[in-house]
Amino acid sequence: MHKVWKGMPIQLALGVIVAVLVLAVVAPVLTSRLAGWPQDDAGEPRAPVSRTPAADLVTAYKGESPQQTEARRRMIDRDLAGRDITDEVVLRAMGKIPRHEFVPGDLRGSAYADHPLPIGHDQTISQPYIVALMTQLAGVKEGSRALDIGTGSGYQAAVLGEICKEVSSIEIVEPLAKESTKRLADLGYKNVTVRHGDGYQGWPEKGPFDAIIVAAAPDHVPQPLVDQLAPGGKLVIPVGKLYQELLLIERDKDGKVQQQGGIGVRFVPMTGEAQKRK
Repeated sequence: MHKVWKGMPIQLALGVIVAVLVLAVVAPVLTSRLAGWPQDDAGEPRAPVSRTPAADLVTAYKGESPQQTEARRRMIDRDLAGRDITDEVVLRAMGKIPRHEFVPGDLRGSAYADHPLPIGHDQTISQPYIVALMTQLAGVKEGSRALDIGTGSGYQAAVLGEICKEVSSIEIVEPLAKESTKRLADLGYKNVTVRHGDGYQGWPEKGPFDAIIVAAAPDHVPQPLVDQLAPGGKLVIPVGKLYQELLLIERDKDGKVQQQGGIGVRFVPMTGEAQKRK
């Protein structure tokens, strides 16, 4: 990190610092609106309701060290519940999952830090907060059928697997698809099915879905994914090139589709058919 700063012009460095400070102030407001905090008459987010203590939301995973359990508790307390993740179903799910099992061995010490990590093949595992936010926005619950696009190492699929009745997941990078299939099976996720393929067309044979979460950014919303939403279903997807925005798309009970814009995000681009379509 220091090499980047060392070679950076002072004006640019100051600009970056100012931008980070502004984002630190503005982002919580934007994310709170997107995450569905109650708002007062002026449209301002209210403080979140009281929550269960983080220690009660975390379950120790068999064979993990006390340090790993504590790192997961800190993640829940500081980076999720400490911000605007209020859905205890999501918090309990992420409190159970040994995230360190989903990252390369040399990065396990950073598994619970709130930033993305490389998992090989030019792909990343999303930061915990973004995983939690997308899952909360998707509104998944017991009995839901979910589609996960961009399996990666399988962490998002595992979070959905803790909550949903059935999870279908698609990964375009074949080695990652094979690795995540084995990892999820070894961890006991019998309700998660992973296949190698292009996620642009979704998985019609498994649909319709109550929730679709996409972990790669196309420059437009793939219509096949919208078409596979069940009534009341929600699609959470980053869209854009240089600037990406997290969108929430919902099909209401009458079949009408509505779209809400949200926070700026940064995901790897969706490859394959998404790059051929405009």
